[in-house]
Amino acid sequence: MKNRLFGELLAEAVAVFLIIAFGDSVAGMYTLYSPSPYQQAYWGVCIAWGLAVTMAIYVTGSISGTHANPAVTIALALYRKFSWAKVLPYMIAQTVGAFAGAAVVLWLYAPVIDHFNAVSHLTRAGGGAAGVFFTHPGLAVTPMHAFGDEIILTALLIFGIFAITEQYNEMAPSANSGAVIIGLLVALIGASMGYLEAFAINPARDLGPRLFCFLAGWGSSALPSPENYWWVPVAGPLLGGVAGGAAYQFLIRPYLPARMRALDKAEVAS
Repeated sequence: MKNRLFGELLAEAVAVFLIIAFGDSVAGMYTLYSPSPYQQAYWGVCIAWGLAVTMAIYVTGSISGTHANPAVTIALALYRKFSWAKVLPYMIAQTVGAFAGAAVVLWLYAPVIDHFNAVSHLTRAGGGAAGVFFTHPGLAVTPMHAFGDEIILTALLIFGIFAITEQYNEMAPSANSGAVIIGLLVALIGASMGYLEAFAINPARDLGPRLFCFLAGWGSSALPSPENYWWVPVAGPLLGGVAGGAAYQFLIRPYLPARMRALDKAEVAS
């Protein structure tokens, strides 16, 4: 049992590592180069994040289910009988994976980051290139507005994931293609709402790289960050996961025909 739990935690760390290694790298491509290959093709950034999620699911899904997101883990514990004893270990593993992913991105992009900061007259301590690693409010968005945004965006994410993985949903994709659809869901959120505050929708995705950057020279620009923003992409997605899971469980799941047929059969058998 201990070996099985270790494998699950390792899988969660690897899943988020992959997401951050690819996702923060595409953020680097978007941010650090001029002209950026993505400035006029933002959809490519969103697709890259989505494909990173898809790849993570294909690599680790058979081991841990690839939560890869504390908001997913808590929602599954609340509504789909995931063990509460595993919730905190999963969340820690996810954050460790994000931390390691950010370390790899810095290794890859360190010369480019230093050049970008020098040309832009910025420093790491002053927040130069921080957007490669973690999120910030976008144009005209205050931290409290961003908090509400992250609740809504993550609720949409969890609502969609629950629908895609629902056993009684006859319109859900098959198991092997579900990973692609979840990746496209992430890309859709990014493409439609990503400029608000860079669609964190995952506490580990933001906090792990933020912790790494705090130690790697960004200091207070990472933690607590300007306007003490660091807690927004942590608390917002956690609350959003609870809300999105509840919306699916109470608004959609009770009325699925396959579930209703199964309940009718159970009543007849009893």
